[in-house]
Amino acid sequence: MRLGFVGTGTISSAVIAGLMQSDLKIEQITVSPRNSETAAKLAERYSRVSIGRDNQDVVDTSQVVFLAVRSQVAEAIIKEIRFRPEQHIVSFIPVFSIETISEWIGVPAKLTRAVPLPFVAQGMGATAFYPSDETISAVFAELGTAVAVTDLQEYEVLTTSGALMGTYFGILENAELWLTGNGVPSAQAHAYLRQLFAGLAHATSSSPHSSFSELRTEFSTKGGLNEQLFADFQKAGGTTALTNALTVALERMQGRVKREQ
Repeated sequence: MRLGFVGTGTISSAVIAGLMQSDLKIEQITVSPRNSETAAKLAERYSRVSIGRDNQDVVDTSQVVFLAVRSQVAEAIIKEIRFRPEQHIVSFIPVFSIETISEWIGVPAKLTRAVPLPFVAQGMGATAFYPSDETISAVFAELGTAVAVTDLQEYEVLTTSGALMGTYFGILENAELWLTGNGVPSAQAHAYLRQLFAGLAHATSSSPHSSFSELRTEFSTKGGLNEQLFADFQKAGGTTALTNALTVALERMQGRVKREQ
């Protein structure tokens, strides 16, 4: 299999790192030269990774092409490239529909949407993709969990939830500020929270059949501080704010809301 990446940023790098540790039979990976520093590091680290002369060279040498460019420049970049009808193209660009990208591509190539998360570098990602496809499923299965989605609404809802990463770290950030504001040295605060949340993540993976509600109850003693803190968080509008933010993010994903970049 020959793969090409138009756009060589964080997600492309993570996907390539994961694939290079996988059992997938990859003949070569060609990356675009625009992010020269990242491209050079990938080519130096992996013998099967080479840097294309330009985006057209990436496409010309690949069977499966991954589009990983910023949404602000996606149309201009994609329209400049000549694709082949027999190619399989995977778009990592979150806000544009298959119909829109197909129009920019200009040939009847097979097209899939996917939003890999950075953890694919360690083979721990959960990647939703649409529409379902055996070839793409085989690729993402090597990077963690491949979630084949047959319904566009389901795909957009799942990928919107991936935007919780910043909120997750934002909670940790604010908790650390609270700890240091109450006299805990920064190093200790950081170490404690890091291990606390790592343990909670392990609890979810080791209890795959338990709902999050059940886990919350299990980790909250009746009348204890865990129960109180969540109740106060909920009463102050924390859960409502999260739900509303996810809804607005979904509307942006679906093109109903535009936000300044």
